[in-house]
Amino acid sequence: MIEVSHLVKKYGSHYAVNDLTFRVDRGQIYGFLGPNGAGKSTTMNIITGYFAPTSGKVKINGYDIQQEPEEAKRCIGYLPEMPPLYADMTVMEYLVFVSELKRVARKQRKDDIQDVMERTGVTEMKDRPIRNLSKGYKQRVGLAQALLGDPEIIILDEPTVGLDPKQIIEMRDLIRGLREKHTVILSSHILSEVSAVCDQILIISTGKLVACDTPEGLTRLMTGEEELTLQVKGNAGRLEEVLSGLDGISGFEVKPVPETQEQRQESEDADRPKQENGESACAAAVIRVEEGCDIREEMFYRLAQNRLPILELHVTTKSLEEIFLELTASEKNSEEQEETDETEAEETESEETERTDTVEMKTEETEAKEIETTEEEDGHAGDL
Repeated sequence: MIEVSHLVKKYGSHYAVNDLTFRVDRGQIYGFLGPNGAGKSTTMNIITGYFAPTSGKVKINGYDIQQEPEEAKRCIGYLPEMPPLYADMTVMEYLVFVSELKRVARKQRKDDIQDVMERTGVTEMKDRPIRNLSKGYKQRVGLAQALLGDPEIIILDEPTVGLDPKQIIEMRDLIRGLREKHTVILSSHILSEVSAVCDQILIISTGKLVACDTPEGLTRLMTGEEELTLQVKGNAGRLEEVLSGLDGISGFEVKPVPETQEQRQESEDADRPKQENGESACAAAVIRVEEGCDIREEMFYRLAQNRLPILELHVTTKSLEEIFLELTASEKNSEEQEETDETEAEETESEETERTDTVEMKTEETEAKEIETTEEEDGHAGDL
């Protein structure tokens, strides 16, 4: 559907997009994720033909956006961050105007407009001036214009910016529904939004692609080792002994934890032994498990044998927020290191140049003194 190859966009010496390459396949919702200033909107504008790249290519269904713009743009519906609305028009007037711009056939224009109004929920607002609509309804009208002409690809740039929680939920439901007929690219820096609606996630930082995978795939990629969180009723020292005897564990941390009131009452009712301070012992552990190992069944039996009842056990996975911060931070640090190396190289070169100039100056001064001495000696010889 979309092929982006070695895309570069420069403003002076600043790279807004730096050698970006990715592919978008048919029938999925792609999340285009990155911090502010990462190059998301610039990339969207290049893909839709609003901006020309400094170098690189974008193909839409095989059409080059620079060489064959009309054919490529027919395949795209675009909702920019600020919807391109005309406040003096009614919703119906505006959608008729857009359908004419998109050269929708006259005989199917009415049906297309009715269809997109129903899909976006603006049918009841069709005779209202756009200026009188709420922010949420303006976003819906913007989405309706993107859907006109039935493009195969829908590109949405920050579609929920400025919406209240109810409107955000409604907009997400609309975006999910687009999957049936369209391929969708959703640009956002709101992590919960991307994880809620997207099948694939592209993460961009400082104009470069740092990851492309499903949410689950990104979690596996960044986690490697699995972490288990365990809490038992019993002594922390005994728990350490049990964990030390298990295979497949790369490391663990154990600490005692106070009982809750409910756990204390259960211990009293069961007449379990208590510590000197009158509280039953509890212990918690964070266990790092080697990749590909599942120790839960063996751990259960070992704990049961040692009379350490399990109060809590669950797998700890990284959230999308943690993955995002880790990936973008590492890319930023890498770029800063490259800039530092370049600066140091320039400083070293400058110092070497200064030393060379100094040596040359000293050599010239020495030669001048030698010439002056020779001339003086020749003068004395002439006098004699």
